[in-house]
Amino acid sequence: MGRYVIRRLLQMIPVFIGSTFLIFFMVYALGDPVAALFGDKAPDPATAARIRQELYLDQPLWKQYLHYMGQILTGNFGTAFNGQKVTELMYDAFPVTLRLTLVAIVFEIVIGITLGLLSGLRRGRSVDTSVLLVTLVVVSVPTFVSGYVLQYLFGVKWQVVSPSVSPAAPLDELLLPGVVLGLVSLAYVTRLTRTSIVENSRADYLRTAVAKGLPRHRVITRHLLRNSLIPVATFIGTDVGALMGGAIVTERIFNIHGVGYELYQGILRQNSPTVVGFVTILVIVFLVANLLVDLLYAVLDPRIRYA
Repeated sequence: MGRYVIRRLLQMIPVFIGSTFLIFFMVYALGDPVAALFGDKAPDPATAARIRQELYLDQPLWKQYLHYMGQILTGNFGTAFNGQKVTELMYDAFPVTLRLTLVAIVFEIVIGITLGLLSGLRRGRSVDTSVLLVTLVVVSVPTFVSGYVLQYLFGVKWQVVSPSVSPAAPLDELLLPGVVLGLVSLAYVTRLTRTSIVENSRADYLRTAVAKGLPRHRVITRHLLRNSLIPVATFIGTDVGALMGGAIVTERIFNIHGVGYELYQGILRQNSPTVVGFVTILVIVFLVANLLVDLLYAVLDPRIRYA
């Protein structure tokens, strides 16, 4: 196991370098950070040249990237155009989005796997049909529509929760935004669990467990569900990073100043250091989540062993 983890960590290095270089290239090579800094006003050529030199933008792109990566290794992600360090923005934004993502992940795991299990065990019945119909509707409705509808119903009309989140973003205020963020993922987890349950219910190992006279709940939880969760774990592992980076719509609806909000502001104002810095951290989140999912396979399926 230890050698496998080391090998995977080494494999993550070229993936990280390639991903961050593409991000850096798309942000810096396809735009002009200095022009974005001045907005609609044309900068003085001498001033623009001085700023380019200070920001290392007068160098070839590969040298800019090496300089940027050298800064990252020392914990310096640069400075936003408003003068605030990008790391300070991260310290404020990432804890909020992590709490929001945690609510969404727990919601989709608990509800999604439960609905998928019930639907798979009752394939072809009314419960199965209802679950498939509801999940199809959830997938078809855009997040901004479901977000505004739930915000109006629970926050404005029924006043069960606050329609917007305070700057501190406590966990109780993030429950409704977390549900909105995880709705589409919940539908996919439900359908994926249901499909996996249906496929594994006809497997030989399950018929053997039943023939041995094992209790039904043990057959379902220990054998059927455990082996059916492997594709679900794969989806959830990749979904963690997707939820953190894709929370722009949800955070805008509920006025949450998290990662999505900062990315939106950075893209809107062409604030290159902010965009590159935040997306670099999201790349690391994706890589770590995939590694944890691979290690989880051995827990779910005893036949999987890593040398």
